[in-house]
Amino acid sequence: MLGRRENPGEHEAMRKMKNEFMVNWDGLRTKDKERVLVLAATNRPFDLDEAVIRRLPRRLMVNLPDAVNREKILRIILGKEELAPDVDLEAVANLTEGYSGSDLKNLCVTAAHCPIREILEKEKKEREVAQVENRPSPALYSSTDVRPLNMSDFKYAHEQVCASVSTDSSNMSELAQWNELYGEGGSRKKQSLSYFM
Repeated sequence: MLGRRENPGEHEAMRKMKNEFMVNWDGLRTKDKERVLVLAATNRPFDLDEAVIRRLPRRLMVNLPDAVNREKILRIILGKEELAPDVDLEAVANLTEGYSGSDLKNLCVTAAHCPIREILEKEKKEREVAQVENRPSPALYSSTDVRPLNMSDFKYAHEQVCASVSTDSSNMSELAQWNELYGEGGSRKKQSLSYFM
């Protein structure tokens, strides 16, 4: 919604809506007793309109998580999961260099499929044996029969789920350049730049 207004393919109604939004945004600080905090997040800051950038007094780049923070993210994602004693989340965090929070979630979902897949395969084999022996199909397993996640599940998931962002990618380079120009302590504060870029 708050992309550059000079975009040639943009409809006039969208430009008017942005202007109205920013006019109202300017009025947020007019009453002393009312405090409004505007917090915005985007992975495409270079598409923002200049007027929006000016209205955001602090701009902080949140980089990909380091090993310590990846471990914290894993603990949150897996907070309600039953883990086997051999699971070492610090080791998993160290394996996942360059993973985003979303990548870590995908890794955990892929690992969680392993015990389910084992139960489904076991049920299938038991049904086939029952058919061959002309017996009734055995009862299906329940959620209580699912084993805890173990370290081999995470190793398998690591082979399946890669980091979705490379630190060498053009998108990361663009983000770093934008942060250098507009971010907290960026070069824009050190040198005067033309209002029209």
